[in-house]
Amino acid sequence: MNDSCTFASAPHQAAAPVGRRSRRRLATLRSIVAAWREQAYFRWELKRMLRDNPHLIDDIGLTRRQAEEEVAKLPFWQR
Repeated sequence: MNDSCTFASAPHQAAAPVGRRSRRRLATLRSIVAAWREQAYFRWELKRMLRDNPHLIDDIGLTRRQAEEEVAKLPFWQR
């Protein structure tokens, strides 16, 4: 083989272990995604409640307008 080939002459190196900072960032990202999913689920349930049992909106302490504004935050394909 040609000695000038960088890839062929480089020794194989194992991947570096994940540091604390990287793990913290990953945990933060996971918590952000979990919060987004929780909000989306709440909005989806609120939409279903508005459609099926609108009288329950008062029980959770929202007005119909507030509930409709929250449902409007759903992605367009779920509205």
